[in-house]
Amino acid sequence: MSNPIDYPSVEQYPIAQRWPAKHPERIQLYSLGTPNGVKVSIALEELQLPYEAHRVTLADSDVKSPEFLSLNPNNKIPAIIDPNGPDGKPIGLFESGAILIYFAEKTGKLIGNTPREKAKIIQWLMFQMGGAGPMFGQLGFFHAYAGKEIEDPRPKQRYVDEVKRLLNVVEQQLSGQDWIAGEFSIADIALAPWIDTLDRFYAAGEILELSKFKQTQQYIERFKQKDSVQTGWKIPAQNS
Repeated sequence: MSNPIDYPSVEQYPIAQRWPAKHPERIQLYSLGTPNGVKVSIALEELQLPYEAHRVTLADSDVKSPEFLSLNPNNKIPAIIDPNGPDGKPIGLFESGAILIYFAEKTGKLIGNTPREKAKIIQWLMFQMGGAGPMFGQLGFFHAYAGKEIEDPRPKQRYVDEVKRLLNVVEQQLSGQDWIAGEFSIADIALAPWIDTLDRFYAAGEILELSKFKQTQQYIERFKQKDSVQTGWKIPAQNS
């Protein structure tokens, strides 16, 4: 497998052969409506960046296809191509956190106004990337998906306990403020969809006692009221 490279135009990227660009002058988004995928669509909507969405399923025929691997060798959604990257040249990127930072720096928005604010926001973004996302996903596996067939209760309990611990961290951080790093930022766009997923997709609200996390519940409701969030959760469309 060769390392991903950047090309002079969107049309020359191998992934464009499988998912052709109708609007190559726009950011190309290759994604699905998962908590990681919607981070990018919500950010694009919030920042009002022009983009074109392509639905890439989690099936091996999509994410392990040569075309997709040419952009993301880690075979995970989301990935993007920005035709107007650094120095005006196209750039392809994968990893949702990296894409969020890239968009924030590209626009000068959602990443604070000072180096101190930026550091705090990235700190909470990394909290989601390294802690909440992986641990919440493991809980989903053992509670809602194939792992629920395992009779040994210890794997599931480990992740129930760890998710509760992480939710307590969030609950304490939200005391006295609306957003995780103070002002609405890419850290919220990364974190809130994962918290919402605990009940939305994993149906784990009862086992996690989510109703006890009052600040966090209010946080998710604030997040879901944003127009960018309501739109971004539906992108890419089911039949796109």
